[in-house]
Amino acid sequence: MFVSITDAPIDINDLIERTRNHNAGAIVTFQGTVRRFTGELEVESLIYDSYREMAEKIIREICAEAKRKFLVLDVNVIHRLGKIGLGEDSIAICVASSHRKDAFLACEFVIGTVKEKAPIWKMDVTPEGEKKWRD
Repeated sequence: MFVSITDAPIDINDLIERTRNHNAGAIVTFQGTVRRFTGELEVESLIYDSYREMAEKIIREICAEAKRKFLVLDVNVIHRLGKIGLGEDSIAICVASSHRKDAFLACEFVIGTVKEKAPIWKMDVTPEGEKKWRD
């Protein structure tokens, strides 16, 4: 298991290679990317902030729970902080499993639970420079 909260761009290929396992028949990846519209609000970037140590601890716990619950071989997560532009990744998750169904289910569990429980906050930045924290 590898969990990182970073200010650097996410290298998805490195994360995939960390996850690769000779016992795995599937590696499922999820990349959360910055999109232009949040509902009707147009954004040019997002700014992420967090209680870094607590976020890493909670994400590790979520990954461990996913491994137990879905019997997957490995779960690795990188979450980026700071200003992130359109099309860039804010989070990447890789799950290795013997079978694809377990990997997909675990990956969906991890992203949903990270969004719900990890102390990571997101601010929208509009093309006009307006900034607004999301609820």
